[in-house]
Amino acid sequence: MKILLSACAAIAMTLSAAAALAADVTGTWSGQMNSPDGNSFQLTFTFKQDGNTLTGSVQGPQGDPIAISNGKIDGDKFSFDVSFNGMTISHQCTVVSNDEIKMTTKSDSGDFPGMELTLKRVPATPAPPAPPSQPPQ
Repeated sequence: MKILLSACAAIAMTLSAAAALAADVTGTWSGQMNSPDGNSFQLTFTFKQDGNTLTGSVQGPQGDPIAISNGKIDGDKFSFDVSFNGMTISHQCTVVSNDEIKMTTKSDSGDFPGMELTLKRVPATPAPPAPPSQPPQ
């Protein structure tokens, strides 16, 4: 019985440690992407993590945000796809720290080569201060 209890305790501690290693990428992240022609532009990703599932969108310099699909999280690694103009771009990511993600992209089209970029967490904008209260008259 003691062996069974010890084994259960060891498993619980291992699962707790694994959960502690899982990154929380919920929030807004931004990075500079270099295009094949030498220009660069900013991409902003908004992620929402729910367990091992990732949803969100990416915003480039033009147009509306594009939804991500197939978002999966496994510890400090996660992946997702973005589809637009008949092309799908796969993203493989590693959380380096609470404020940095390394991302590698790969396209299903030869017109868009794979790239690497670093995303930085965008700090949340604080709420504006409340107006001062007026003393009763």
